[in-house]
Amino acid sequence: MTSSSAPRKPRLLYVEDDAEIAGMTSEVLGETYDVEHVADGAVALRRALGGGYELMLVDRRLPGMDGIELVRAIRTARITTPILLLTALGAIGDRVDGLDAGANDYLVKPFDYDELLARLRALLRGFRADGRRRSVGGWTFVPDSSAMYGADGARVALTATENALLRLLTDSPEHIFSRDEILRAVFASEDAASSVDTYVHYVRRKTDAEVIETVRGQGYRAGASA
Repeated sequence: MTSSSAPRKPRLLYVEDDAEIAGMTSEVLGETYDVEHVADGAVALRRALGGGYELMLVDRRLPGMDGIELVRAIRTARITTPILLLTALGAIGDRVDGLDAGANDYLVKPFDYDELLARLRALLRGFRADGRRRSVGGWTFVPDSSAMYGADGARVALTATENALLRLLTDSPEHIFSRDEILRAVFASEDAASSVDTYVHYVRRKTDAEVIETVRGQGYRAGASA
């Protein structure tokens, strides 16, 4: 007997404190996205830092943390997920503030749902295309071809395990992965925790020490992109 399942919906973090607007918008978005709605900016930041979202839809005016502050904090944490900022403020300066903080696009309220969905589709397409090339520690990582490229264009081939390790770290560049997390995600069940340190060393030896950052007492994370 064969079984089929529906395609996975992209995860979207929706931050809006107006309950009526949030309810209607979540219903529309829910047809295409796996929507997680929160009404508070500070709560939204904690969720965003946990990673795993492919899009974020953020209102400009929020309790707990203003939308601009939220976007800026997300970008400071090196989270590259596309952000569409919703604003009732039509002034050019307010839109510029949002883009300067790190939002990818903005939409002025009241908005048309067809336009909202179109803008989200465009952001998601761009994010997925960019995800094929990832900047890490001054190098460009291309997971689809198991390769790293230096600033001079030199190509370094990665083994399957090295590639899986870097893919894990760069999927959530803001997250500090413990050795146990990396071991479970990348290595076989019989491998020892020391295998993680060994492969981190292998990647650094092929590239630079800055490609994988050691966070003392916690684990590893992807090196800064610049």
